[in-house]
Amino acid sequence: MLKELFKKIQSADKTYNKTELIEIEKFIKKGIVIKLDDETYELNSKYKVAIVNVGKNLVILEDLISEHKNIKIEFDQLNGAYNGDLVLAKRVFNPRSRVKANIIEVLDGKKNDILVYIKEKSFYTVKENIKLENKGASSYEEGEVLLVDNKSIELIKSLGNIADPKIDELISLHLYNEVIRTQKPLEVDAKMNDENQRVDLTHLPFCTIDPNSAKDHDDAIYYDKDEEVLYVAIADVSYFVKEGSALDKLAFLKSTSIYLPGKVLPMLPNELSEEMCSLKEGVDRYSYVFKIQLDLKNKCAKKSQLFEAIINSHRKYSYGRIDRVLEGKLDQYGDVDKTIFDYILPLYEITKNFRAKRLENGYDFRTTELRQKLKNFKIVSVDSESSTASHQLIEECMLLANIEASKKVNNVGIYRIHEEPSLKAISRLVDDVNILGVKVKVQNDVHDTITHIQKKAKASMMSEEIDELIIQSQTQAKYSSKNLGHFGLGFSSYSHFTSPIRRYSDLVLHRILKSKQTPKNIDEICEHISLNERKVAQLVWDYEDRKYARWANDNIGSEIKVKIVDTDRNRAVSYDTISGLKVTIDNMKGQKLFTKLRVKIKEVDIITKQVICSVKY
Repeated sequence: MLKELFKKIQSADKTYNKTELIEIEKFIKKGIVIKLDDETYELNSKYKVAIVNVGKNLVILEDLISEHKNIKIEFDQLNGAYNGDLVLAKRVFNPRSRVKANIIEVLDGKKNDILVYIKEKSFYTVKENIKLENKGASSYEEGEVLLVDNKSIELIKSLGNIADPKIDELISLHLYNEVIRTQKPLEVDAKMNDENQRVDLTHLPFCTIDPNSAKDHDDAIYYDKDEEVLYVAIADVSYFVKEGSALDKLAFLKSTSIYLPGKVLPMLPNELSEEMCSLKEGVDRYSYVFKIQLDLKNKCAKKSQLFEAIINSHRKYSYGRIDRVLEGKLDQYGDVDKTIFDYILPLYEITKNFRAKRLENGYDFRTTELRQKLKNFKIVSVDSESSTASHQLIEECMLLANIEASKKVNNVGIYRIHEEPSLKAISRLVDDVNILGVKVKVQNDVHDTITHIQKKAKASMMSEEIDELIIQSQTQAKYSSKNLGHFGLGFSSYSHFTSPIRRYSDLVLHRILKSKQTPKNIDEICEHISLNERKVAQLVWDYEDRKYARWANDNIGSEIKVKIVDTDRNRAVSYDTISGLKVTIDNMKGQKLFTKLRVKIKEVDIITKQVICSVKY
């Protein structure tokens, strides 16, 4: 109520009810609100009513009226307030004209659970490392991690001790409000008894190509060489997960699977994600299939059909196995394998040509995925995984299906959009690349500028580093009910169709394509899954950084090779012994971005994930 009341006061609204007027009188007596006439009030300029937004390194008092300025304050000025609280702050004016404020009262405090840990007989928040006053802290062990009430600081439960590496997953799930992943899965009644007539494609030699460790198989492919037709079969999740069901509501809340090192926290129960919805080898499965007639001359899809079918994946392959096939190393194989390889080899050549045409408008970034390998919940190695020929083969097939799906949606649906970066971002990118000694200029448009930079970078042997800067200059891809195109891929229309086991967006798209109806709350769905996608990415980074910090803590005094990635904050990332470890260098001397150094691990805080290193001069 108070939030809406102060919004009214600051927007000069005159429609107050009796209850609101009683509240206003209380604030007038305190000198916080000033009465201008019988119907008009204003907030005393000495005060600010705002929402507390606690970030990683600072606190922002967000004004209730968007055109008003937000104020930054320090952690020690919170005065008992916490994230999301509605507070009354008193402005403090100083000679340097920077407006500051002190929180003097929590007007509406939201009750939340927060994570704290015990350090030197005191409570500290895990997320911001803020000290909380509470006499009861002395009764807990050093390093114990607790879930407490943010107002009373009373114990809700103990998660364990930070010394135990098993606690990292729980910490990350609590920090990013994904504890729902620890709940017992819903029961599933998954039976294949569709009354509708499905197209029987079980005779076609479909195959799946996935990482070696994959348990869920969203997609399978088959290519008819004679007819030049590509079949892309996708798990028919929408048959098993009915709209509005308890299973559907939980999938919406999660909106995506979480992939941690060596572990998956699935969006759907295992009975679906790893069984009935997984296109496993040798079993009949319901699928939603695109039959795409290829135009090999113009390197595009000529036409496509979409229908519900039954398929049987004749073989399950790993990316590594197919890479060897594409290199001419067939290994041991039987008649079924030969049948599949006979279409995989020409299909690869076709997708290579399609890819080359696509990159005339899109971009080829040299990204490497780092995979932590854990044993006893600690890092034993970090492997790098690059996009290989088999990855690119499957990627092009999936892109074709995603494009065709987007074409079949009405004007309002669910699209994957990626907007063009701003002129300011591109100008900054050009400046950063020039600082690195690679001479580039802004070209006719954004696409030409980026390809110009990539060409120059390749000649300078700095492709990988400059690709990192280009990616940082991009806007965030997201979901939208309106088609705004996909700049990064170079597509005028694009949707996510091919992964309904792990992405709620694809499940929604399947329903739209089947029913020809768009959910009334499609904008809400798009906003929720876009926000959740970013949150889950941050959760995974947080978890991995905790594992890196543990490794560093076990290797204090060791030397590692790092590359500077942030000159303002003296941040660097390791690239040899244990790739991906983020560190702060405490004795940098003006080194440039991407300078490579040998540093010594000096100190580590496992809770904050901070790793301090020193350069050996």
